Amino acid sequence: MVEEPKYALIKQLGNAEIRRYPPIVVARAEGTEDPFSLLFDYISGKNNQKKKVSMTVPVISEKIAMTAPVISDSNSMSFVLPSSYTLETAPEPLDTRIRIVQIPARTVAVIRFSGRWSQSKFEEKSRELLATLSKEGIRTKGGIFTMLYNPPTHLGSCGGTKSLSR
Repeated sequence: MVEEPKYALIKQLGNAEIRRYPPIVVARAEGTEDPFSLLFDYISGKNNQKKKVSMTVPVISEKIAMTAPVISDSNSMSFVLPSSYTLETAPEPLDTRIRIVQIPARTVAVIRFSGRWSQSKFEEKSRELLATLSKEGIRTKGGIFTMLYNPPTHLGSCGGTKSLSR
């Protein structure tokens, strides 16, 4: 079983959820046309400690075009590191396009959907999520991002999420 970040379900809003995530340490690739491969190499041992890191879910991207392999046209993608790692204990990347960062605890709105990822489906589900939040009078901040839970070659669920204002 693959590790995934724990969260607290705050509220169910039809097919959307409000979730509270704890701080999460991620390896973030930036400034590359193929961030997935760069991150995969990092967790496969291409780091200063030559240490393999277990794959977790989700893979996080602000905007992503799914092909095989995953390609992000936002120039950034993040792999969530296993919960046993901190900023201090995560293997140091060899490639300067990878940074180890901690995403602070946050509350997000999520809508799950399954099937292959596509830009049109992402846009449709983003509109659906924003409409649900608007109907409930919930204000948002930040952009919508994708959290992918299955490889791009498999059908599976992924969710569009948006940070909520406090």
